[in-house]
Amino acid sequence: MKRENIKIARVLRKNSTEAERKLWAVLRNRGLCNAKFRRQFPLGGYILDFYAPEYNLCVEADGGQHYLEGGVEEDEVRSVKLAQLGVRFLRFSNADIMTNIEGACAVIIAAIGDISNDSPSPQSSPQRGEEV
Repeated sequence: MKRENIKIARVLRKNSTEAERKLWAVLRNRGLCNAKFRRQFPLGGYILDFYAPEYNLCVEADGGQHYLEGGVEEDEVRSVKLAQLGVRFLRFSNADIMTNIEGACAVIIAAIGDISNDSPSPQSSPQRGEEV
């Protein structure tokens, strides 16, 4: 991880938006589905708002700039590049988080459940003498 990205992530953590603080209050300390989320996590040259490594799930709290012409294209490029790393995305507008945190949490819970169901179940090792 580049040092520069770590410094930027620290600044972003200190200067989080009200919506990010509200969502972090729910996600922190395994507060939702016992999933470990990291805040302002550097990955693939980008910094993700909230990232659950166990599920390879990114949750973004998008402000108004993400809905402007340039922001939409940048988000699409970013999403494609990170999807190549296996990252799945959930995007919420800051307004959605501020007015309907329960709905946002329900979507995150459903996504974690879907990802968990998509994952192959671990198979136990064969016992001594069993054929593989």
